[in-house]
Amino acid sequence: MTTSISFPLQGLATSSAHEHLSRTTRTNTPPHESDLLKAIRNALRGSDTESISTIQSASFLDEGEPQTVDELTWNSHTVVLSQGGVMRKKWNFEEEGQAIQWACIGWLEQIIPANTAKSHFSGHYSSSDDTPPRRPGPDERPTFGPFAQVHQNSVPDLGKPTRVAAVFVFLRSIGRVFVKNGLEYTFALPFIVRKAWPLSPHGVLIQRVLEPSEFREAEITGDAVLPTIFSVTSPFSEAGTVGLTTGIIGGLRGEGTPSLKDEDENSTKPLKSIAPTEMVVWTSHRGPASKDDVLVTVDVEKNQLSVWRYVYIKPKDTPVPMGQIRAEVSAKKRQSMAGAERRRSSAIFGDIRHQMSPTLRPREQSPTPQFGSFPDLPPLSALPGMPPALSTTTTMASLVAGESSQRSGTIKGRRNSLTRNDLSVTMDRMVLGGRFDGDPGLLPIEHGRMKAAYWMERMYTQELSADDAQSWRSISVALFDDRYDGVSSRSLMAICLPHSQCAFLLSLSPSPDNTLTAIPLTNIPAISVASLRATRDNVWDLLIVKPEHELAILTHGTQELPIRLFCPPESAGHVGDNDMQVDSNCSSSVDHGPIVAVQSGHFSTVVVTFQDGWKERATIDLVPHDDLVSQCMQVLSLILPSDYMFALHTMFLQRWSESGRPITNNADFAHFSDTFFSCFLLPHGTGTGPVDDEEPWAMLGLSPSHDRFIDDPALRGLEMPPKARPKKPAVSLAEKGKPHFLMGPALWGLHTLGENLRLMIDQYQSLIRLVPLICGIAKAVRPEWMDYWKRLCPDAAPSWPSPATTEIGFVDDRLPVWPPDISAILYGRISNPEWQVPWDTQEVAVRFGIAPAYTYGQLDPLSALQHLTSIYKCLADNDVPQTEKRAENAMFLMVSANLKPEFLSRLPIGIAAPLREAARTCQLAPPGDWPLAAYRAIGRNDLAASADEAPDLLFSDGYKPVREYINPTTPRPTTGEIVKQARAAAGAEVEAMTGVELDLADFTDIRFGQDRRLEEVARMLCSSKIPNIKWVERPGLKSGFSILPKGSCTDDDSSEHDQTKEHQTLVLHAAERTLALPFGRAMFTFGSVPTVTREAYTIPKVEYSIRVQPMNVTVTPEPGKSPLPESLSWGDFHNGVAAGLRISPFSAGVESSWIAFNKPSELTPEHAGFLFGLGLTGHLREMLTWHTFGYLTPKHDLTSIGVLLGLSAANIGSGNSHVTKLLAVHTPALLPTPNVDLNVSLLTQSAGLAGVGLLYLGTKNRRMAEVCLNQISRKDLVQPDLSNEHREAYTTAAAIAFGMIMLGKGSSTPADMALVSRLTTLIHGEVGMLSQRGSHRPFDINLTSPAATIALGLMYLRTERQDIADILSIPDTVVALNRIQPSFVLIRTIARSLILWDSVSPTVEWLTSQLPCAVRRAFDAHGKGQAIDDTLELAYYNILAGSCFVVGLKYAGTAREAAYMMIIRYFDLFTRLVYSAGPQFDHKIKRSAYRDGLNLISISLSMVMAGTGEITCFRRLRYAYGMYQQAMYNQQSKYGVHMATHMSIGLLFLGGGRFTLGTSDAAVACMVAAFFPRTNHVSSDNKSYLQALRHLWVLAVEPRCLIARDVDSTEVVYLPVKITMKEGNETGTTQLISPTLIPDLDKLLSIRVDTPRYWPFYLDTENLPRHRQSLLRSQTLFVKRRTAFLSYTEDPRGSRSLFVRSGASAGDSATLDFPQSSDTKIHPAGDLGEFITSFSNDVLFLAFADHFSRETEVEGERLFQAYCHAALLDSILQDKPQTLQTHLTLFLYRTMSPESRYYHLRLQDLRFAADFYSKIYDRRFSGRSENNPRPPLVRDSTVAGALHALDRRLDVVRETPRFRRVLGQYARGEAVGEGEGEGEGGPEEARELAWYLLRNGVPVSTILGILKGLARDAHAQCMGLAPPGGTDDPIALDVGIRQVLHGAGTKMTTAFGSGWSVRSLDEVIDAWKG
Repeated sequence: MTTSISFPLQGLATSSAHEHLSRTTRTNTPPHESDLLKAIRNALRGSDTESISTIQSASFLDEGEPQTVDELTWNSHTVVLSQGGVMRKKWNFEEEGQAIQWACIGWLEQIIPANTAKSHFSGHYSSSDDTPPRRPGPDERPTFGPFAQVHQNSVPDLGKPTRVAAVFVFLRSIGRVFVKNGLEYTFALPFIVRKAWPLSPHGVLIQRVLEPSEFREAEITGDAVLPTIFSVTSPFSEAGTVGLTTGIIGGLRGEGTPSLKDEDENSTKPLKSIAPTEMVVWTSHRGPASKDDVLVTVDVEKNQLSVWRYVYIKPKDTPVPMGQIRAEVSAKKRQSMAGAERRRSSAIFGDIRHQMSPTLRPREQSPTPQFGSFPDLPPLSALPGMPPALSTTTTMASLVAGESSQRSGTIKGRRNSLTRNDLSVTMDRMVLGGRFDGDPGLLPIEHGRMKAAYWMERMYTQELSADDAQSWRSISVALFDDRYDGVSSRSLMAICLPHSQCAFLLSLSPSPDNTLTAIPLTNIPAISVASLRATRDNVWDLLIVKPEHELAILTHGTQELPIRLFCPPESAGHVGDNDMQVDSNCSSSVDHGPIVAVQSGHFSTVVVTFQDGWKERATIDLVPHDDLVSQCMQVLSLILPSDYMFALHTMFLQRWSESGRPITNNADFAHFSDTFFSCFLLPHGTGTGPVDDEEPWAMLGLSPSHDRFIDDPALRGLEMPPKARPKKPAVSLAEKGKPHFLMGPALWGLHTLGENLRLMIDQYQSLIRLVPLICGIAKAVRPEWMDYWKRLCPDAAPSWPSPATTEIGFVDDRLPVWPPDISAILYGRISNPEWQVPWDTQEVAVRFGIAPAYTYGQLDPLSALQHLTSIYKCLADNDVPQTEKRAENAMFLMVSANLKPEFLSRLPIGIAAPLREAARTCQLAPPGDWPLAAYRAIGRNDLAASADEAPDLLFSDGYKPVREYINPTTPRPTTGEIVKQARAAAGAEVEAMTGVELDLADFTDIRFGQDRRLEEVARMLCSSKIPNIKWVERPGLKSGFSILPKGSCTDDDSSEHDQTKEHQTLVLHAAERTLALPFGRAMFTFGSVPTVTREAYTIPKVEYSIRVQPMNVTVTPEPGKSPLPESLSWGDFHNGVAAGLRISPFSAGVESSWIAFNKPSELTPEHAGFLFGLGLTGHLREMLTWHTFGYLTPKHDLTSIGVLLGLSAANIGSGNSHVTKLLAVHTPALLPTPNVDLNVSLLTQSAGLAGVGLLYLGTKNRRMAEVCLNQISRKDLVQPDLSNEHREAYTTAAAIAFGMIMLGKGSSTPADMALVSRLTTLIHGEVGMLSQRGSHRPFDINLTSPAATIALGLMYLRTERQDIADILSIPDTVVALNRIQPSFVLIRTIARSLILWDSVSPTVEWLTSQLPCAVRRAFDAHGKGQAIDDTLELAYYNILAGSCFVVGLKYAGTAREAAYMMIIRYFDLFTRLVYSAGPQFDHKIKRSAYRDGLNLISISLSMVMAGTGEITCFRRLRYAYGMYQQAMYNQQSKYGVHMATHMSIGLLFLGGGRFTLGTSDAAVACMVAAFFPRTNHVSSDNKSYLQALRHLWVLAVEPRCLIARDVDSTEVVYLPVKITMKEGNETGTTQLISPTLIPDLDKLLSIRVDTPRYWPFYLDTENLPRHRQSLLRSQTLFVKRRTAFLSYTEDPRGSRSLFVRSGASAGDSATLDFPQSSDTKIHPAGDLGEFITSFSNDVLFLAFADHFSRETEVEGERLFQAYCHAALLDSILQDKPQTLQTHLTLFLYRTMSPESRYYHLRLQDLRFAADFYSKIYDRRFSGRSENNPRPPLVRDSTVAGALHALDRRLDVVRETPRFRRVLGQYARGEAVGEGEGEGEGGPEEARELAWYLLRNGVPVSTILGILKGLARDAHAQCMGLAPPGGTDDPIALDVGIRQVLHGAGTKMTTAFGSGWSVRSLDEVIDAWKG
């Protein structure tokens, strides 16, 4: 009979929350209630329900965080959440006016967008309800560049579904959800909740109250009773019915995807639900007890208990309607459920839903309508752009209904407010954007099931007695013993029927058809059951209460372990001698009766209930606290049969419990060892021998602390207490008899566990404790194994095994003579790949023919062994000849097994050496397609950062680099400085924003070096500061203060008046320049603000005042006169655009709410431009549709222009229908009746047309193209008048829009040729049109010709159609040239070149070919001194300018030298022409042409050099900028001149040098529009061209600036890179230095970092899509600097590298091999503090230098300091910080004491490392076989030197007579040390012998005895015989026998590469002879 294990009771089982609620609960019930009042209360609450007046509680055990248990406690109005008995949160619902029906904790699935700015819904203009943009075919040229394509094709990251814990509270008519992340939700409940349970993977199961009246109602109507079981999976969906299915396939234990057997039937027929009479008793959710999802119900009508499996299947398809008529009929037939309010329920349980209604349903506002909604719809406040004031409980449904759900108490009065059909139609309109207005009942009617998220399958039924069925509430259910049992992974289920006093057990196991089955096992007597973690850490047991009120644990399946609870005396409340036991029916001073029930608590804690209802807690924890005990149990459970395993486990638990379950001093393992020996009848020592005296000093030697601290170097110099000798076994092995047959398998298993512990240096202490147990078993069944372990742990056994004492009959022949040695096996694997692993831990039981118990399931305690075996197998894979590939496979396997770098640090240095070398091989040249974790594992975090999905936005975001913390370059601010800054901030002394701040110092300092060009650009383009203007006095205008004396009154007044007038003129001219500054500033500061704050965005003000020098007089413009109000408006508009473009296109936080927050009270031009800027960068996509109308309704022209163009630019090329509608209402041409008066200005209409072109760019939309083509020749614009002064701008906008729509899509199809015909007419006019007079002309050719020309050029862009280009031929005669404007020649030149794109070349030959013959001949003659016609001259210069512009377009952003040289040549030519004198009128005409040409050429020059900041270009542009002083008096200095100059400067420094221009079709079209050769005369001039289009250059911008960033310090660094690109069929490589602009990504093939200062890096954009995507996403290369070098910034010439400063490292290497004290002061790197800080930011190096390499005067430490100094330099020089630990370990090995307990383990590790580096590395790991050798991480001489140091100490031991005697005994097979040694001699001799045997690889004494006999026999047989059978030469015979002995002995032992040493062989032979 097994004795009971006792546990104390732990006091009253009430929590702090329960106590709190007990004190605060108010009793409102009168003491005497009438029967009528009671009946009314029951009617309102419902019968057969829990009482809401009592305090309820529920616990939740999280499978993800099993150590925390959440407990929920509640009464009728308050809910308290507790953790570990501590109250964490409290909610009170008294204001709701409703009682709490139930509460529980469960999971909720939420989708949190990774980037809210990218997750769009239907309220945004970028919602995906439109058709996607047209994709080009495989042979078709893409319209957009690679960056734009990535942006357009990117899928919005909606985030991954995340499970979060939530508290569900169910009131009477509403449910509340409180998520732990802070969100709260409210949803309506159309019924009263009886109870709720958490489900897996998420959601809760709820059961409503079932009234008897419902049965009567069902009988009357003939319908079935409505379902009672529902599930809630989302706060936005209604409670859905749980579906009934015939079978669930797959998805077992949460693995795989489940499916339904009857899926087809369920998809075509109405949903089947669970019978309403099934009352849910219990549900499971995946916790530590079991992973099965089951629940138990009782049918009170049929007296039947059912076990169900439930599963969550996410609804896939959209449900279809059953028809509107059926819905109405169903609504009439059904009556309400019982309750306070008569709730209609047909819509709840019917299966009718609209076809367009998505899957899940939101919470309803009334119980009558049940409507569909968006799937997983988030709250409105979570939508981007929604104001945070909206409650999280507000749903789309409540907004549609026109209601607010801020307070759930208001729901009562809003019943029946909206019908299902009304809401369905409304939702459809929301989803479809108003495209469906019909009756939903007219849609096709089909059968479709109501969408159910959870499904249930009945697995098992049990008939119950009537009494058991009626008492279903007291049924207890538990899952336990969830493990693999040798057949399958199953769990057991216990269902206890208290009334019948029995419990039946079921086995839940998978069946062959992948379904879960419930198989009945047995019935046991019990009145209550509960699961708990009692005996095993990973498997839960069952606690039962027997009918006789005794407790027992069912463990190991159904094995019983008696338990006894008692009340400890100190808590009994009175003084007594006897413990108060459960059997005596008392748990305190009051007799509460026997235990009647148990309830699960936290892990091992249970709540026991006594007969009178008293509850107490008890903790039944029998899990060993020592990991070693658990590991031994787990190993044995995989080997021993179940009955033996249970007996061993039970005996251990009883013995351990009898001693009080101590955990100190490893007592539990000592009990386990004793139990094992006793259980299997093995002799063993029971402690230590007698101590000479009982003094405390001698007793100290018996304590475990003596062993633990024996290796402490601090105690080494002290006298140690005497160590007691172990006791010898009281009973000998012979007396015990033959060992048990299971001892062989047990020895194998425990030996394998010991080998596993050997692999982890932090497990050595456990190994030392385990080895005595292994030796005790091995001594009986295989003594050689004991010899093996005694060599590694000499103190593990009292004596050496010898053949003389071995019982031959007891030896288990199933075991090999010599045990498997893991280190030798691993060594053999990598040394000889053909050698197979001879054993596998999982097959031990099979080999011995045993059916193991699997007590712990398939839990593998030998994980390290398995991982290392598989990794070494990869390293030795003979099928992979390449060293690099083998290393890659091994590293990839490590990462796949989730082995982090810490795993390597736990391995011994020998075992870890091959892995570290493999990692080093991969580190030098890693593959390009590895996962990020693999890069981090090999120390290449630079590659991991570059391949990361999160793009680097090139901003430090205010964080200082790492180096600034390690070695600050600037002093810390003083207290005075901090106070000064605080006062300035408090006094609002904040410097005004100028708009030219870049805040990119870390980038620009590297990009442009140390010069001040950026500061100069910022000064030139700043418009918010008062400029200084030097005023030169003209003759005749003299001021009176320098010439005339004081008091003179001659012409003073008139002079001052003239001077003031002159100053105002100066202000007016300066204002024109200031108004043009935002064009350049927008380019210069483009994308310089990475993130926006929640504050108002500041737009810098434009300053029109000037400061006249040298008088230093500030002159302010006269109000209303200069500049004009219209000029100010457009200036503010462009200023707003510049401010908006400062916000980076990648900036987060620009949402619709932020845009609306920045909206001024009255619309201003500044804000209009700001909106346009946001549109150009794509941020207007975030604007909600209803926010747009607030901007467009006031008809503010500039705002309308900004919004229309901004929205079009933000959705460029998409054809978005929402934006199209907005454009249509502002563009009459898009309306069915174009002549309708929309009260929209012609300028706004121009913007609308241009917006159409952007929106449909490259789409070839015929309808839109036709509209735009018609508008080029709009009839009402033929004659100029006051109403159409902007007719030229309108015409040009229409033409550009047409060209954009048909961009590059022109072909020879009839439709396209018809368009060409019409365009040709618009260009050249109709025959006879010029002879027409008056208003009869159909169009004005002066307007249409240039517009149609550019339209035709864009339509046939890059088509190389010579026939189309010939339409645009330039006239070849003076007469023909005189008939057209000179500017037309310019336009035609551009358009022709756009068509013949490939022929454009930056050469003189191509330029000459563009000139007509007449022009060419005339200029050739002009060069010889002949006169030239002005017409030909104008044509010549216009053609030159147009040609330069086209070259700029083709080579934009390339910085191509040929293009640069060509354009700059003509730039200088035109500059000289512009400033040449000539007062004649014709000279003025020519100068105007020169000026326009120079404007275009300067822009062309900057287009080619965009973003480069090239200093020569900048000097020229700066000169042009400075010429305004002369231009002040030159009327030719138009507004357009300033604009061109500023744009050229801005382009040159585009985005501060981070951006450049692309050359895709879309980019070319946008650049043509932005730089269109039509100059505006004044700032208010929009007649010839719409100024807003000048900003379309943004759409041509590409972030092609390659930036290198140090991954450790995050600093931007100089980096030489080799870029390979393909131009046509030619491939070339160029060397650049980043930061630099790189070629177009379509031409880029690869980027290589190949410099000795940084780790190699190869970006293969051609073959690896991830590399290309990474470069498109972020143009940042993260690089890792080698520690021996400084960056190029700090050391440009490389003269300060560590190799130079440290000198030759030969001395350091010698110090590592043979440590010796040296004077480090003479070393060049002696000052390690400053020295190392310069070269590395690695904290490890700095700390190592500070702690181990600091100079010391202590002689004993100088050797260590010198060694560390050399190790540190070696690691830094080769950038291998991982070797520091190895060097320290080698020094420890070199200096360790042989008396250390770990000495022999470390010696074996050192042997492994020495043999690996000397015999294997060069052959298998160095790469020498592939002619790519590399040095090892640790030199073989260093490891060999450490081993040599120990060998020298061993040589001393060899010579002692005592050792020779012991070796002789061992070699001859005698008993070693028996009766010989006295005092301390025995253990010391054992350690020396073990040292010798281990170091020399000596075979075991049994083998030596056999070899000795064989040698004698061979000598006797061969000596004296004639050859070849013998020999007469004894010396030769001895040599031959010696060689045979050496070979045989080496084969029969597990030696490494060195084998059995020859010297040791000679010594053994000598011992034989002696």
